[in-house]
Amino acid sequence: MNKNVSKYLFPSLITVAFAAIYYYLALPALNVRAGGLWAMIVLMAAVFTVSFLWIGKSDAFKKFSKWLSEINSGANFKKKKKENDYVVEEKLAFPKWLKITLIVIAALLVIFIIVSFVTSSKVFRAKDYQQMLTVTESDFAKDIAELDISQIPTVDRDTAERLGSRKIGEAVDLVSQFNVSNYYSQINYKNKPFRVTPLEYAGLLKWISNRSEGIPYYVSIDTADQTTELVSLDEGMKYSPSEYFARDLERHIRFAYPTKMFENLSFEIDDAGTPYWVMSYYTYTFGIFGGKDISGIILVNAVSGEMTDYPISEVPQWIDIAYSADILVEQADNWGSLKNGFFNSIFVQKNVVVTTDGYNYIAVDDDIWLFTGITSVVSDESNIGFILINLRTKEAKTYMINGAEEYSAMESAEGQVQEKGYTATFPILLNVADQPSYFISLKDNAGLVKMYAFVSVANYQVVGVSDSIEGAKAEYLRMLNIKIPDNQGSTSTIDVSGVVQSVATAVVDGNSVYYIMISETVYKADISVSDLLPFIKTGDSVLIKVSEKTIKSIELVTP
Repeated sequence: MNKNVSKYLFPSLITVAFAAIYYYLALPALNVRAGGLWAMIVLMAAVFTVSFLWIGKSDAFKKFSKWLSEINSGANFKKKKKENDYVVEEKLAFPKWLKITLIVIAALLVIFIIVSFVTSSKVFRAKDYQQMLTVTESDFAKDIAELDISQIPTVDRDTAERLGSRKIGEAVDLVSQFNVSNYYSQINYKNKPFRVTPLEYAGLLKWISNRSEGIPYYVSIDTADQTTELVSLDEGMKYSPSEYFARDLERHIRFAYPTKMFENLSFEIDDAGTPYWVMSYYTYTFGIFGGKDISGIILVNAVSGEMTDYPISEVPQWIDIAYSADILVEQADNWGSLKNGFFNSIFVQKNVVVTTDGYNYIAVDDDIWLFTGITSVVSDESNIGFILINLRTKEAKTYMINGAEEYSAMESAEGQVQEKGYTATFPILLNVADQPSYFISLKDNAGLVKMYAFVSVANYQVVGVSDSIEGAKAEYLRMLNIKIPDNQGSTSTIDVSGVVQSVATAVVDGNSVYYIMISETVYKADISVSDLLPFIKTGDSVLIKVSEKTIKSIELVTP
């Protein structure tokens, strides 16, 4: 082997080995517009340079190189008398062609950076950034239907995590092997708001002992009534972020789609309860690195690993999350701040608006929409409106409604019960009697929901607070001088009459709750519904008004 060839061969082999290991672990997209690929190339160049210099100075390499040279030339070995070693006298130096190559690469890199900035920067492409999100002004009362009391989400992410941890803690056989992952995706499932998240292996050894069966459950939380379930699967999930090697979810997707640039991963279930992973991927819509936007999703069956690539325009309707909240909020800020150009957004700031600090989700027409307030770029405590963005289609609507921003509403709700020291959750935007209203849960120091509040967007001093949603809504409507309907805001009630088969009581969050069975159906009632409840007994004939199996009124019927 030629001595010069061997000098480059071994650094090249080391670099290739490094690149293979790096790619397997870091999984960068093999795309010239992906930062991860350029990071890998820079590291490969560094590894090659270091290994070239190290090998060139290495006595062991000198021996090996000399030995190969002597073998090829057929010459005898020349031994160094005192050290009994072979002598290589050449001076280590980069060859001229390599120096020229490095200089050319450096020059091209500088040119590439300059061109990227010019073609992608907001300084030069403000209009393109501003038009990435198409926003239409709409009518709030027409678009956002008033929810039944039983459909109002009361569970935020923090509460969902507590419920999930508590649920798996009840399953002794699972808690030693699995943890609850932290995805808690907000979805619509059968027209109701849910948060869902899978279990994950509790470490490498637990994966080794359970990998043949896979992950057997996921957690499902009804965010309206807080019902939490461990949903059992007929066959365990074999693909997830807690897997190892080929079944690691991102590695599984990357090897099938090596050039895709991934942005956001969410966990969802279809209408049959089958678990799926939704991996969004993005592209740059103008310039070299300008206009980052979601262009499609990879749908992965969590059990079988089967994958389907959907362009963003063809995403199935049952999927709720295709766009990440971060991308949508950034595009909403660009839409509001760059209307009159980049420099106006920094200096003059004429007609510049931005989103407020924080966002939440609401369900509209079986889709999940991100909502956040719109406020002046000058920091204040009021909104000039709201923006709602569909997480599947990126359809965006604004509602130009002046009122309090979210944190002001939270402080107002906390002020109503300041003696209790409760903390407000980030609001949900609701339609209450055609009035834009914030709905807020109030938690104690342990993170448990103790009370509920409705706050008027138009006037955040109008607040209704109670330890039940019904009571809070009734108080809120009273303060708005709106007549409270007999069913206390529920959209449908029915009359049920019959003989009481059984009566039971329980204490829920410090309140007495009565469970009454009539015709094999169990109805529940809070003690505040009627003073008659403690006297109801088996065999009594009663007439009740109910909504979603919740008793709104009760009276005895004379036989």
